[in-house]
Amino acid sequence: MSEDTATKRPPEPDWPTVTAGELVAYRDAENRFRASSEARAILGEPDPGAAIEWQQIALPGRELPVRVYRPATESGGTGAGRAALPLVLHVHGGGFVGTAVQCDWANSHLATQLPAVIVSVEHRLIDQESPLSAAVDDGWDVLQHVVRHAARWGIDPARTAVFGESCGALISAMAAIRAREAGLRLRAQVLVNPAVDVSETMFDYASIAEYGYSPTRADPLLRFLQRLAVPPGADARALSPLYADELGGLAPALVVVPTQDAVADHGRRYVERLRAAGTSVRLTEYPGARHAFLTLPGVEQQAEAARAEILEYLRASLAV
Repeated sequence: MSEDTATKRPPEPDWPTVTAGELVAYRDAENRFRASSEARAILGEPDPGAAIEWQQIALPGRELPVRVYRPATESGGTGAGRAALPLVLHVHGGGFVGTAVQCDWANSHLATQLPAVIVSVEHRLIDQESPLSAAVDDGWDVLQHVVRHAARWGIDPARTAVFGESCGALISAMAAIRAREAGLRLRAQVLVNPAVDVSETMFDYASIAEYGYSPTRADPLLRFLQRLAVPPGADARALSPLYADELGGLAPALVVVPTQDAVADHGRRYVERLRAAGTSVRLTEYPGARHAFLTLPGVEQQAEAARAEILEYLRASLAV
């Protein structure tokens, strides 16, 4: 592709001063880049054996896009004509910027190798009009919808897991908590570089102090996210899985923590709370890996190992 027609990555704005209009323009341009062929060099190529498509889901008061991955050999049937596969509900990271397309590499390979149906939620992105609670509702509502219409989706609702990265891991963890409260049994939750505290203690961790400005400028970005995520007067702890009143009885968890990550201690602390509550949890740390490493196989050497671990964990968890 020529330089004139190539999709270029936009410069990151100055987070403390960015306006609402500048945020929309930036995330639109950034998401176009993440969905472009140029980005494949860092985001990885999808598994050619996966069928990938966008679908619209009708939810109360809104329609929401989801990106669906399934083995290509399973894509020809419809409804009851399909073999019932496990369901993995996935939520991409980013919070106020991001798209399910950025996760094609991991999700397509999981779909073919488990095999399973992966439904990735294109949740409402956080901004001045959409707080974090909207994205949390999107994750939970899509999970309920797909399980409720299991035959239409060709999934076995008794073999369901949730999976997310970064802010998407927060949304997935909240879905796991809501599932327990609603009596929906999940087999597993996979939380990768999870940011699970948007409360007043969000920055009270040694990893924030150590990695807030290196290898990336995470600190100002996280402060901007917190400001948008929780409007004044809202209960930030109600949106922070770390502060859930009860973490017992949840689906077993795999928590994946890259060590060179400002929110690494979020994941470690959440593991401590899950264990104290009696929930089965495995913590795996990837030394030297950075935040979002799972979505960056072109530049992060440990992405492949993490994907293999997630595959093994989900395969065991979702077995008949």
